[in-house]
Amino acid sequence: MDEAPAGPAPAYEERPAPAAAAAWSACLWVHRAPAPGTALIVPDGCTDLLWRAGRLEVAGPDTGPRDTPLAPGEVIAGVRLRPGAARVLLGPVPATAVRDAQPALDDLRHGDPRHDRALADRLAAQSDPWLAAGLLAHALLDRALHGHAPDPVALAAAAALNRPRPLRLPVLARELGLSERQLRRRILDAAGYGPKTLEQILRFRRATAAPAPGQWARTAAEAGYADQAHLSREVRRWSGRAPTRARPTPGGSAPP
Repeated sequence: MDEAPAGPAPAYEERPAPAAAAAWSACLWVHRAPAPGTALIVPDGCTDLLWRAGRLEVAGPDTGPRDTPLAPGEVIAGVRLRPGAARVLLGPVPATAVRDAQPALDDLRHGDPRHDRALADRLAAQSDPWLAAGLLAHALLDRALHGHAPDPVALAAAAALNRPRPLRLPVLARELGLSERQLRRRILDAAGYGPKTLEQILRFRRATAAPAPGQWARTAAEAGYADQAHLSREVRRWSGRAPTRARPTPGGSAPP
């Protein structure tokens, strides 16, 4: 990702998710903004739970690049959920409800809000952002163990679509024991995108994760693009940047 020119690049770090959550959580992360500015966020197929400015927020799956303002000295802690794992955080709310949005968690949850308030109280008392990220992760682990486990079909489908030459959807649906329509709905609810969009975003993420300088033709072939021109068009579509300037950027509010 490229930062807007206002202010120096903020510090961003990732750590592995707890082992019990590794199947559906990509990482814990902390973002420190030493000066005011903006961060460019590009689609990554993920959903994040954040603790930011004294409130719990959900960063939903994006369908395009967006700029997020950063306050001087702001510290954000988060947990990133893998594509297809949004149910752990959202429960019965489909991921499409938070697509291209970053609402407060209490705007989404139904029923007894006491658990979220208790979590917010513990987070507010925590000065170490990594311990705050750990609290977020363990709150999600508790949800996964008590009725909000991720949809295993959606996780398997997302993993299958994250390949240079993924199976065609009718074939993938048969392998997973569903109709094509059923699989499409499961992916949409759990990832926030239809299968084709999810496949394209995951391919974009692979292509920009570690591009070899001056070897974009090779990168295009390895990522599954038809050619370098195809890669260039898709990178501009998802990042708003040319391939030489596009670097990996998590969703939510945390650039690397």
